[in-house]
Amino acid sequence: MPTFKVFRFNPDKDALPYFQEYKIPESKKMTVLEGLYYILENLDPTLAFRSSCRMGVCGSCAMHINGQYGLACETQIATLGDTITIRPLSHLKVIRDMVVDLDPFFAQYEAIKPYLVPKETPGPREFAQTPKERARIDFLVDCILCASCYGSCPVVGTDQRYFGPHALLKALRFVEDSRDGDTYNRLAFVATDNGVFRCHTIFNCQQVCPKDLDPTGAIGKLKMKSILAKLTGKLKKTG
Repeated sequence: MPTFKVFRFNPDKDALPYFQEYKIPESKKMTVLEGLYYILENLDPTLAFRSSCRMGVCGSCAMHINGQYGLACETQIATLGDTITIRPLSHLKVIRDMVVDLDPFFAQYEAIKPYLVPKETPGPREFAQTPKERARIDFLVDCILCASCYGSCPVVGTDQRYFGPHALLKALRFVEDSRDGDTYNRLAFVATDNGVFRCHTIFNCQQVCPKDLDPTGAIGKLKMKSILAKLTGKLKKTG
């Protein structure tokens, strides 16, 4: 029987966080999320955690599992050994147990304007995009905003002004989109000490992404694009 060692903290009654252990019966191909639900439904109804789709799509169940960030719904218990230690995402205030306050995470995401800005005003009803143009953003649109990269990033932990790998990946998604008309404003916004030039290129975000995306590479591309735009006089003054 595997042992779940689960982070517990209720700020309404606990002075400090602690770990609580639970023994659960393992079934074939059981995931960490299924184990948490077993605890909730059979052992301890006070346990708090987030989940939704259970299919690796929504990103709600991202947490720290045996030293690695990932989705609980995709992590097999059989691969983790006899003791499974579970913590919430780092760099975010704990509301209760595994539930963290995601407001700072989404504030950084909203800051980069995660929507298409029309090239013309007024413009046509549709902007056509070729398959080749669409291919440029194929590996950027799949981010599910699970916050695994955010929790793993040491820069986020030391600088609350840093946009974070999730927001910068999304920024490149729109910079690379042929239908967007705000390219140079976007580059000017992220080409700051709080943006791409704050990244230390540690690759934690790349390692933990459950969709095998490359936030580190995206940040590198934004650096190159912003420097080129600056050299060619297309980048507006930043800061």
